Amino acid sequence: MKQPLISVIIPVYGVEKYISQCLESVINQTYKNLEIIVINDGTKDRSAEIAKKYAAKDSRIKVYDFKNGGVSLARNRGVNLANGEYIAYLDSDDWVDNKIL
Repeated sequence: MKQPLISVIIPVYGVEKYISQCLESVINQTYKNLEIIVINDGTKDRSAEIAKKYAAKDSRIKVYDFKNGGVSLARNRGVNLANGEYIAYLDSDDWVDNKIL
């Protein structure tokens, strides 16, 4: 039986120091059937650039660029782009244990 797709939505704004650890924690999940949706909410630092480097290495990661609208709008944009049967949200300055999903 195929595992359902889980969409992980990560809004990004001003988290240059944390985004790598956040993305690493999702990439290294024991559950692998994930799509990782990074919403660049108009960040002015290198957060989106770092996320795009990860996306170039892992096809599950997609980065979408928008003008700043706040975290709620960024999450809603992620939901509109999601294809998963389930949705998970992760703040870009957080990280999760490798068995959370």
